[in-house]
Parts: sequence; C-alpha cells; structure tokens
Amino acid sequence: MAGRSKGLFPSLSPDVKIRITLKTTLACLAGFGSSAFSATPDVSASKEERIKVHHAERPEIQNFPHAGFLEQPRRLTPSQNVAPIGRQPRWGGFNRGNGEGAGFGPVGRYGVAPWAEDWSYLRDKRHQSDIFDPLKFIALNNERTIWLSLSERTRLRNWYNDYPMLGTNTHSGSGRFVTRNMLGADLHIGEHWRIFAQLVNGTAAGWNGYGYGGTYRKRLDLHQAFIEYKRTIGTAKTGLMFGRQQFLDAPSYVLYDREPPNIQITWNGPRAYAIFPHVRFDLYDFVATDITPTAMFHDTQDWNTRLYGFNTTFDVPAFHLGQQRVQSYLDLFWIGFHLGGKTGSVPLVSASKINSVTGATNRNNFGFRWYGTAQQLEYAIGVLWQQGNFTQYGTTARRQVSAYSVNTTLGYRRSNLPLKPFFGIQTDVYSGGNENRRTGTVGTYSAPFAPQNPYLDYTGYIGAANLINLSPIVVGSYGKVSLRIKVPILWRETTASSVYSISSAYNFPRFRSHFIGVAPNGLLTWAVSRHWNWTHVVAWFAASHDLKNAGAKSGLYYQSSLSFAF
Repeated sequence: MAGRSKGLFPSLSPDVKIRITLKTTLACLAGFGSSAFSATPDVSASKEERIKVHHAERPEIQNFPHAGFLEQPRRLTPSQNVAPIGRQPRWGGFNRGNGEGAGFGPVGRYGVAPWAEDWSYLRDKRHQSDIFDPLKFIALNNERTIWLSLSERTRLRNWYNDYPMLGTNTHSGSGRFVTRNMLGADLHIGEHWRIFAQLVNGTAAGWNGYGYGGTYRKRLDLHQAFIEYKRTIGTAKTGLMFGRQQFLDAPSYVLYDREPPNIQITWNGPRAYAIFPHVRFDLYDFVATDITPTAMFHDTQDWNTRLYGFNTTFDVPAFHLGQQRVQSYLDLFWIGFHLGGKTGSVPLVSASKINSVTGATNRNNFGFRWYGTAQQLEYAIGVLWQQGNFTQYGTTARRQVSAYSVNTTLGYRRSNLPLKPFFGIQTDVYSGGNENRRTGTVGTYSAPFAPQNPYLDYTGYIGAANLINLSPIVVGSYGKVSLRIKVPILWRETTASSVYSISSAYNFPRFRSHFIGVAPNGLLTWAVSRHWNWTHVVAWFAASHDLKNAGAKSGLYYQSSLSFAF
C-alpha cells in the first residue's frame, strides 16, 4: 500500500516471525544508560519535597491520580507513592508526583494500567490491611516466589448533551449510559517473568444515543495479554514486554488510552525499557488492536494503524529559582505513526462544503517536554514537530507533512493553605494547514490516538488541530473532595483550515473568523473510599457569534462517572 510505514522492526508483519534476543536488547539499553550517565548523581535531586503531609498517610483524593504531572489535587512525597502507602514500584528519581515520569502512566493506590502497580509487599501477610488484599497476592508455591494478583475495574458513566458536536449531530438532548468491566490476572513467575491478561466488556444504552460502535458496545474479549521478561542490570531496572498492552509513555496531550468511551486503545508488539535512578529509555513498535469484530474473543490486529518510537526521560538535577527549589523531568521523544483509511484522511475545503480525501499518512513526532514543581511553582513546556507524508489512495503522488504544537502550563500552588489551592494558566497552539488544495504541504497537526480529553475540552467538541487555546485553571481540595475549574478560550490558528472535533473536521464552510468560543467547565471528584471514585463534569460550550452564524450551536454538557477498582 502506498505510504505504508515499516516502523522500527520491518519484520513485524502478519507473515514474518518476530525474533528478539531478550538479554541483548535489555543489555544494550542498560549499557547505553550506564555509559552516558555514569557521573555521580546529584544527591539533592533525590530529596523529597518538603510538603507537610504525614509520612504514613496517603490522601484518598489521590487514590486515582489523573493524567498530567501538574494540577493534581494534592502533592505527595515519593515515600507516599511507593508500597505500602502507594503502589508505584521503586523507580528511583521517577517516584515523584503521579509516577508517569517512569513511562507507565499515572499510579496512585491504583494505576491506569493495573500491571504497573506493585503488590509484592503483600508477600508478608502482616501487611494486609484491606478486604481485597488476599486477592492481590495469591501465593502458588511454598516459597511465595510464584504468585498471582487479580484486578478489577468497573465504571458506570452517563452523559447529557444539549447539542452534541456543536449541533452537527442530530441527536439533540442526548442522554447516554455506558458500563465497562475489566478483569485482570497478573502471574509472576520468580524474579524475572510475568504474564498479564485482562478481559473487557462494554454496554451502552440511553435515550437519543449515538456513536455506539465497537468503542462502546463490546462482547467479552481479550483486552490485554502480554509476557514480560525483566531483570536488573547494574543500577537499571530493565524489561521486555511482548503482546497486547496499554501504552502510556507520552505526554497525555499527545496520546493516551481512549478513556471517554468504554473500550480503551491497546497495542500489539514489543516494548523494551530501562529505568536508571535518574534517566530511563523506552523503545517500542506496535500495531493497534482492531476492536470492530462483534463476536466474542474476535479482536485482532489493525495493520493500518502503527505506533513506534523511542522515548527517554531525565530526572533533572534540582536547582533553585530564588527561594524555590525546582525538581523537574525532561522528556525527549520520537513517536512515529502510520494511519490508513478514514483515520489517515485529510480535509479538502471548498466554498460550499468540506470533503475528506482518503489515503495513508506517515508522521514522525519529534519533541520535548520539560516539567516540574517547586514549593509554590508548577510548570510545563512542550514543543513537538510533525514531519512525514500523505498519499491519496489511487495515486502515487505524495504530499509532505509539516506541522507543530506548543503546549505550556504555569501555575502557583499554596500547599500550606486549607484548600491546597492551585492557580494556573494553560496555553496551547496546534498548527493548521492550507486545506483548499489537493497538493502542497499538509500543515494541520494530527493527534489520532485519544489524547486525554479533559486537557483541552471535556465535551470533545474541539480537538487538537488548527487551534489556539488559553485556559485559566483553579484547583482546590478538602478531605476526599476536589474541584477543578477551567475556562478554555478557543481560536483557530489559521482561517485556511477547518475547526476540528476530537475525531474529524467540522463542515462549517461559511465560518471565516478565528474566534471559536469559550468552554467553561468544572470537575468535582469525590474519593468515596479506597475503591470507589465518583466524578461529575459540568460544561457549557458557548460558540462565537460567527461560528453560530455558520451553523454551530451552544449547549450544556454533563458527565458523571462512578468507578470501582481493586
């Protein structure tokens, strides 16, 4: 097929066997890290932040930390993140915050990926303190070196939309109700081997519902299934994972796990990692899971959707900015992807409508993100450049791709006040391109792999393409409750490109202005208990005068999610 990418491992195809030498791959990653970073580490960088939270406590509002290192309801010390208080494995300098600096997504008392949690401390039965602890460490031999850990994730979610997708969806006044169940089993065989498997099913109902495809309604199927070999080489914790798995090693505004619907996105293939005390590396080559089959246990691979790349994160030595002691991480990444069919299409704008040109696109994302915290400071800056090509089906002519994004957050926190308030400002720029031609460079940024929805707009009405966003943010918490208020103010980056939702371009050919609208929203979270979490989102999308004249509608959005985990 024109435009198909071969990724990191050209042999990874349905017809060719994959051969990977475990020790060679892991030793290469570990050797590179130890040779490049053999200097004595900065001891000050590993010191904990001086936050007045008792060592033995973990605020329940942080049982399920959200994606994004910043803007959490509470700040925690590294000792509160590792067992037996938290569930992060001991990742050296990467145990700060929500733990996503280690490359496996947020991990609090529970993680987005259950296999990222560390339950090995329950080998000693005296540490059991919860009714479900006997299911988290089931010894299968007398030495307790072979053990099984079970996990369960259940979510009940309902929505109300006045005018879905700015009124372009005809199901006005829509109320949807969905449920998701995920049951996992994590088998540890000695020190080096583990096998993880997870089942999933999803249901959907409601009134005036829409969009109930494979991401919402799913008969029982295999969501994840992989084998992992891991070992410690020098000071590095290394591992090789092969099979179907979640992948969260990227800024959540670049890609995430498709959290709004029922069925999360998973990937098939190899992943190798090495985590040193102050630097880590990650190498991967994946094919997406095809969830369109409707029969039980029929999900396969989607060879039109590929993800591959190399990421590294540095635990930057601490430094002082005035009286503020800053601890930070620096991500450097190359993330490549291939898309074919509808997801690889580009818009073509005419005076009367917006068409879609179907084809295949390959994009390489080169970027960095530098983010950190001090006593009263939280900040992040990320820059990404997309380079690649687009080939329309039925032709051999290739169009070059050149797009970019710039994402920043700057905030002020007072952890010593009763509500632990955070005040911040978020800015984002996503490039747009000239969409009124079939030739020339494609300049519109693309984020096809489910970036974290709340990062820009809870409603999902506006996506990360041809966009300028300015969002004041306020976060506060008290006990088991937190409130986050955000007011995104939205513009088009260029009027030569469309307005985008999270999935596609809108058909508003009469819209000529930059200003899109304002989308104030609030997130209320109640950590009911160690296992239950209840969230409520209320948002109002106020479309601009010009956008309404082009056919868009303003409206109310409400979402409630009740989650259970063990």
